[in-house]
Amino acid sequence: MEHLVKEGERKEVLFADKIILQSENYYRFTSDAVALSRFATVKAGDSVADFCAGCGIVGLHAMCLNPRIAHLTLFELQEPLSDMSRRTAEINGDSERVTAVCTPLQKIEGFNGAFDLVLCNPPYFKLSDGEGKQTESELLAKKEVAITLAEIVEIASKKLRFGGRFAMCHIAERLVDVLTCMRQAKIEPKRLQFLARKEGGEPYLLLVEGVKGGKPGLKMQPTEVNRCSTL
Repeated sequence: MEHLVKEGERKEVLFADKIILQSENYYRFTSDAVALSRFATVKAGDSVADFCAGCGIVGLHAMCLNPRIAHLTLFELQEPLSDMSRRTAEINGDSERVTAVCTPLQKIEGFNGAFDLVLCNPPYFKLSDGEGKQTESELLAKKEVAITLAEIVEIASKKLRFGGRFAMCHIAERLVDVLTCMRQAKIEPKRLQFLARKEGGEPYLLLVEGVKGGKPGLKMQPTEVNRCSTL
């Protein structure tokens, strides 16, 4: 399997005996992605999509936690990251249950109503937010360069079956944007949780799950410290 690991990449522990490929040349996942995979409601037999998948961390970790997922489709814009997620699945012996699709979300062909669950760790910041020196890979992962929050949620709604679930993490300061976009796309927010970096600290991250066509009624879960620094 070593031939599946390219120069600049290394194998890291994903879960138990499963690994995940990471590259020093492209954006690496954070603990936010792991927190999302643990927060989402996943059911046996689910067909799951991971939007803005990167190296596949959210979807692949969710599949480790919930091995009865029927199929996982990883949608990622950056070809090197998409290819890395495909090779991770192959190394783990999961190629038959994992499909990596390299495409902008706006250009996904088919899949309308195909998924029981859509997961997404999206770019957090608007294009106008901050400056800073970042690589192209980091810009695509962190800022709404290629797609906006509203577009992501609208596309998720189209790809979900009626009654399907959408789970997302985002920065806490954009709570109103997230909930507004979900309702506009007919995904009713049902569960919401904030995460802080330390006990008593101000929440920095939100985790939200909604249901396509669901009835109003939002359950607030207690704020917790994000302890997902490791897999």
